[in-house]
Amino acid sequence: MKCTSCGTSVDVDKIWVGFLCPSCEKEKIVRCSRCKKLVNRYKCPGCGFTGP
Repeated sequence: MKCTSCGTSVDVDKIWVGFLCPSCEKEKIVRCSRCKKLVNRYKCPGCGFTGP
């Protein structure tokens, strides 16, 4: 799996999170620990919703 924000693999990252898009609830958003810490934006590939 890859981080939705930066595209890096989360396979070796122990502190990552995955959740459904809060807007469409269809696409899975994956965030690595670095992007979570830096509050990097993500964009849902399905509906285009952007979040912190």
